[in-house]
Amino acid sequence: MANILVVDDEQKMVTLLKSALEHQGHTVTGVHGGAEALDLVRGGGFTVVLTDLKMEPVDGMAVIGGAKAFDPDLQVIVLTAYGDVDTAVQAMQAGAFDYLTKPINFQEVAQVVAKAEDATRLQAENRTLKQAVAAEAARQDLVGEATATKQLCDLIDRVAPSEATVLIRGESGSGKEVVARTVHYRSARADGPFVAFNCAAIAESLLESELFGYRQGAFTGADTDREGLFETARGGTVFLDEIGEAPLSVQAKLLRVLEERKINRVGDPVERDIDVRVIAATNRPLEDAISQGGFREDLYYRLVVFPLDVPPLRERTDDLPLLVGHFLQKLGRRQDKLPAASVNRLRAHGWPGNVRELRNLIERAHILAGREDIQDAHIVLDSPRSRTADVDGDLNLDSQQRRLIRVAVQRAGGNKSQAADMLGITRRTLYSRLKLLGMEEEFAD
Repeated sequence: MANILVVDDEQKMVTLLKSALEHQGHTVTGVHGGAEALDLVRGGGFTVVLTDLKMEPVDGMAVIGGAKAFDPDLQVIVLTAYGDVDTAVQAMQAGAFDYLTKPINFQEVAQVVAKAEDATRLQAENRTLKQAVAAEAARQDLVGEATATKQLCDLIDRVAPSEATVLIRGESGSGKEVVARTVHYRSARADGPFVAFNCAAIAESLLESELFGYRQGAFTGADTDREGLFETARGGTVFLDEIGEAPLSVQAKLLRVLEERKINRVGDPVERDIDVRVIAATNRPLEDAISQGGFREDLYYRLVVFPLDVPPLRERTDDLPLLVGHFLQKLGRRQDKLPAASVNRLRAHGWPGNVRELRNLIERAHILAGREDIQDAHIVLDSPRSRTADVDGDLNLDSQQRRLIRVAVQRAGGNKSQAADMLGITRRTLYSRLKLLGMEEEFAD
């Protein structure tokens, strides 16, 4: 049975509807004004609202808007005067489930309420199914049966249903974002957005406005008010990758996000509440950054409520056959494994680029093999020698940096983020090196 709120400024109508619906077995609360109705709706618990449209000062349209804003699944049925079709259409466009004309037919009321109950139940079932499908899709990318992988999956299952802040630690390419997505899609926020943001991929001067938004006129080019990431992700999860690269000025604001769940847009004194879960990731020890003065210790302890350590691929080589099969399937291949000789070579490899390197290797083999099955000859591994610069007697440090950067950018196909990963540095550090070495024009976007 439904928990129903009846809203009408005519006391007699409230009494009649309340009596009729309670006779059907429903739980009914009656009020005589829109403002009181909205206060009760915000308290939660209702599944259906029956509201008159013509009320003052808060009318039925305001009740519809407020109810749907608080709970999109809340079904609102409007009561309107006979023949007032235009108003009823507006109500439906505003999100009302259905409308009934006065004088009220109580049998018709019972039927519409029953339909609203069914719609609510169907929405809940669809949401549960959607969460399950999304969680499974995210989990499918977290492939492996190695002990370290199973331990990580167990920890994810434990922390995902909570609202705890999570810090994911692991080498570049190890799958930190996959872990973050899995946590999100196994949480109660799975219906909300998952917004990933790389703190090292944007200029420091723009970072604050991207995260927190800005007020019109806050700076040159701020022509309108704009929501930041923490507002657009409301009801969902914010994933802050490479958190160690965030400047200290932004770190102070992130600390406030975690402590108070409030933000200020750039140039705006108005405090705004936010509703997000924060997951952060780092590929370098934040403890070292703290000792060097580059990271706030208080922010670190707010982030590390529940740490998840993603093992590097070299420590879970038992996962290689499953990972290979996973990537072959995603590429649409009927072939689900590689020749035994290839697997042995993969197990002996050091995997400095981790799972990302393996994914790229399989994609390269897929291209080389064409329509034929992938053979050992198609598996091209970077040897230790190929990853070491042949100095040819040239020990000039700047010269070798230029050489390594060119090789990395070439191998990454011009993708500077991937090139930075190969070099073991952040994208921001790579740009700093290019500027220092006078190579900006050579690699301009």
